[in-house]
Amino acid sequence: MTTPGHLYGVGVGPGDPELMSVKAHRLISSTPTVAYFAARGRPSNARAVADHLLTDDHIELRIEYPVTTEALGAHQSYEDLLIGCYDDAARRVGERLAAGHDVVVICEGDPLFYGSYMYLHNRLADRFAATVVPGIPSPVAGAAAIARPLVCGTEVLSVLSGVLTVDELKSSLAAADAAVVIKLGRNLAKVRAAVESVDLLDRAFYVERASGAAQVTCPLAEADADRAPYFSMVVIPSATAFLR
Repeated sequence: MTTPGHLYGVGVGPGDPELMSVKAHRLISSTPTVAYFAARGRPSNARAVADHLLTDDHIELRIEYPVTTEALGAHQSYEDLLIGCYDDAARRVGERLAAGHDVVVICEGDPLFYGSYMYLHNRLADRFAATVVPGIPSPVAGAAAIARPLVCGTEVLSVLSGVLTVDELKSSLAAADAAVVIKLGRNLAKVRAAVESVDLLDRAFYVERASGAAQVTCPLAEADADRAPYFSMVVIPSATAFLR
């Protein structure tokens, strides 16, 4: 009988290939099958980080998210499309594992911190041996990009999604000592309004493509609300770390 392969969820960090761990480097280099997520018609950011490690000998499994900008049918929902995407991805990866091949699923940032790998892990880890290799998550890279202490002592850090409503953002921001708002996309103007309404604009920063070659940082008040790409965040660091 064929011995099943091993599943690896490997974080490649926030963008700079040099921030990948030694273990991530070794596994990507030595495992013939590498899977990664990408938006339809766009390059995979995780693959771009690991590009220098991939060769013609690698078998690549590209997993495409469903399109989110087109109109859906009367009986469709984006959540259902995502579930179908993850089910299909688990089937494809599972076939390789069942055939005895190890598979590395690379994920930008950390695999279990808002990472798509978690949905494969939930579908496959009960049938196959699985190992998760952590990576530097985007909020940590964001704090490094602005060179400000993110949180200290007994302070509370909140990581929020930009898709929340203004009221949800305001209540969460008001209750936190420091915060990072990720998944900005088209939500930058809304997030900035929420930040300003709770009097945090003076210590809020906009960070785009943290640690990458195209990194951009500036005070949130100066950020262009029409430009924020998916890989951007708002960082509101500790107000007291410099006083301690």
